[in-house]
Amino acid sequence: MKDTLKIMYLSPIGFSAYDTIFAEMIKENKFSNTEVHVTSMSSRVGLMDNLEYRTYNALIATELIKATRQASKEGFDALIIGCFYDPFLLDAREISGDMVVVGPSHSSIEIALKLSNKFSVIIGQTKWEHEMHSTIKEYGYGEHLASFRSVEMNVCEFQKDHDITASKLFKAAEMAVKEDHAESIILGCTLEFGFYEKIQEKLQVPVIDPSLASLKQAEQAAYLKRNFGWKPSRKWSCEAPPCADIEQFGLFKEEFVFGNRIIVK
Repeated sequence: MKDTLKIMYLSPIGFSAYDTIFAEMIKENKFSNTEVHVTSMSSRVGLMDNLEYRTYNALIATELIKATRQASKEGFDALIIGCFYDPFLLDAREISGDMVVVGPSHSSIEIALKLSNKFSVIIGQTKWEHEMHSTIKEYGYGEHLASFRSVEMNVCEFQKDHDITASKLFKAAEMAVKEDHAESIILGCTLEFGFYEKIQEKLQVPVIDPSLASLKQAEQAAYLKRNFGWKPSRKWSCEAPPCADIEQFGLFKEEFVFGNRIIVK
């Protein structure tokens, strides 16, 4: 692993205050030969600081696709869409060229199912359950889902008072294990990071942090791409838009500019 792996962690909102938090997490946990660019989108997508609602998700779609194409043009090996909803994951993969695109939800589930047969997801608000459940079923993992447990906190509250957050996450996870028979726990928001170790130690089951899960899945994908040539397929359902169409339709004419970028070497 001598070659530098180049990964982008994209916070898909026009709000950069979380970028430093994610950069510190990545600095502590990345491989030594991984360079990670922590980015967020510009205020063109609006000033939302979360994607808790489908409305907010819909508003980022165009910019997210443009950001994905730009990252691919810049030579990144892998892109992480930094939201547990995995917004527009399949759409982004279609336009990513040779770059692998991963999402925290998909990454977390893949890891959880290497370690257990049934998992529960700890979510912030009950509102999230329907969309996340639909995504998990679309991925084909519905039969492995033990439950959702909500702590009734919004995204912005997770990093405000760590004692309160830790207490609520633990209680929800404990109920999931004892009452829903979950064999592993997935923390269902990228801002729920920093809490998995203590919960895992107390409950003695795997507790998956989605930010770390997506980072490690991206690093693995980048390594496999570099060393084995395992890059995104472009056959059949994975076919990318034809270059002729892109030119004729006048798409991607301007270089995409990220709202913020922190480089972690």
